[in-house]
Amino acid sequence: MKATIWHNPKCGTSRKTLAILEETPGLEVTVIEYLKDPPSAEKLAQLYADAGITPQQGLRMRGTDAAERGLPEADDATVLAAMTAEPILIERPLVETDKGVRLCRPQEAVHEIL
Repeated sequence: MKATIWHNPKCGTSRKTLAILEETPGLEVTVIEYLKDPPSAEKLAQLYADAGITPQQGLRMRGTDAAERGLPEADDATVLAAMTAEPILIERPLVETDKGVRLCRPQEAVHEIL
């Protein structure tokens, strides 16, 4: 099985999730450092839809100005545009496998799609 993680190496939860993926036998892991290589708005929309969450639920609030900018109340297109322009607004880590997508906070959520 394949897994893709949108990863921030400075984030402890993201590192712990990546460790779970790397320790899973038979799993081929692709790591995307989303701050350097952000996903498109279309890819983010697909990831959130597959995870069963809204773009607003995928916003990183801590350490960002998302609340001050009114992003939690903004429409999907506005949130996705902000995330692609400033990927620090993307909550991490997002993991995609053949079994689905999860925003892995806490990191144990990754087990639901392995």
